[in-house]
Amino acid sequence: MSEPIIDSSLQVTTSRSQIIKIALPISFAILIPQLNFITNNVFLGHYSDQALAVAGVTGVFYLIFAAIGFGLNNGMQALISRRAGENRPEEIGKIFNQGVFISLVIALMGIILTYTLVPHVFKLFISDSTRYNQAVHFLYIRIWGLPFLYIYQMRNALLVGTNQSKYLVAGTIAEALSNVLLDYLLIFGKFGFPQLGFNGAAYASIFAEMIGLFVVYWVIHAKGIGKRFKLFSDWSWDPENMKRILKMSAPLIFQHAISIMSWEYFFLLIDGHGAQALAISNTMRNVFGFFGSVTWAFAATSNTMVSNLIGQKKQEEVWTLLYRIIQLSTGFSILMAILLNLFPETFLSIYGQDASFVKAAIPVIRVVSSAMILMSFSTVLMNAVTGSGNTKITLLIEAYTIVLYCTYVYLVLDYYFLPIEIGWMSEWIYWIGICIPSWWYMRGEKWKNKEI
Repeated sequence: MSEPIIDSSLQVTTSRSQIIKIALPISFAILIPQLNFITNNVFLGHYSDQALAVAGVTGVFYLIFAAIGFGLNNGMQALISRRAGENRPEEIGKIFNQGVFISLVIALMGIILTYTLVPHVFKLFISDSTRYNQAVHFLYIRIWGLPFLYIYQMRNALLVGTNQSKYLVAGTIAEALSNVLLDYLLIFGKFGFPQLGFNGAAYASIFAEMIGLFVVYWVIHAKGIGKRFKLFSDWSWDPENMKRILKMSAPLIFQHAISIMSWEYFFLLIDGHGAQALAISNTMRNVFGFFGSVTWAFAATSNTMVSNLIGQKKQEEVWTLLYRIIQLSTGFSILMAILLNLFPETFLSIYGQDASFVKAAIPVIRVVSSAMILMSFSTVLMNAVTGSGNTKITLLIEAYTIVLYCTYVYLVLDYYFLPIEIGWMSEWIYWIGICIPSWWYMRGEKWKNKEI
């Protein structure tokens, strides 16, 4: 019997050039949506102070559902990467198609929950009636982008998992350009379009996600990727792969959901400190999103490369890989933190706020920039655990860290009502809490023979 042909394009090495080759397109694909968030907030900051403040609460709420999709994709990415490392391309399309079913069901649940729960939850925390009404009505519109977002996100699992991250770029650029243009047209009512104000940002984001979805799947079709992995060719129910995806992804879905829920809790507590504190915190979310995009790309690279190496039976090379990824990720984060601390006014000035806003935000940006350095290696280690296949461990790590995080923010922001820069120190607690057990688990032996 002849040996199976090895498709080397699906298998990775531990070289720095391979790491960068995978990570750069991912960072670009992560960066552009973060630029969309910043663009929304810049336009809204120039539209009104109140809109910029409300965007913090609504943006983080939508991120809860985006994070659920991200959790599903992380699990699928680890599975697809493992099949790529095992040289089993015929299984990749089967996993992808079943993931589409799951993502659409989750999207429907998200829409229903938004319409039924949001008014009651927000009423408990948002005291200002104007901010409350703006937030609720914005989300009633924005949440309809969820099905498009989820299917659009799934290109990450497919392209990163099969070592083809360079094709992420086209859809990302299309989404970004359309979002900027539609923000300008719909928020301010330019060139005959209706002036929708705050809600214009919601419509712009939905249409941008639709455009990005169309473009990236056109690229997947044009490059023959769909045909190679038999995407969308078999829509029959596949209980074995469905169970495998849910077993792998369910802990990650809960992990990412509770992580962003805790951040929403943080923002709702910030609301009690006033509109300026909420607006400042919204800009800090942009700092994490924009400057952290490369770190998250290295984290996604850690996930897919660790899983791929294990699929090749090269477990002994995993720590060599992790050391190299951490060096690159942390080095970049240190550079960004230095730039942020040298020129904080330059970054903050783009939001069109007054001098008092900038002055109050600078201490917070000092705290956030240092937290980014902690994040740069902690999230790489956490994603290595995911790539190893034991997603229950990542959920346990996340759960205990969230308890520490929420206890801290409640005491600081609500019980003692301390300044928001003290509240933002919760990020130090969070990333240290993630780092230590992730490192401890990966230093052990249990992950080395985990099958998924």
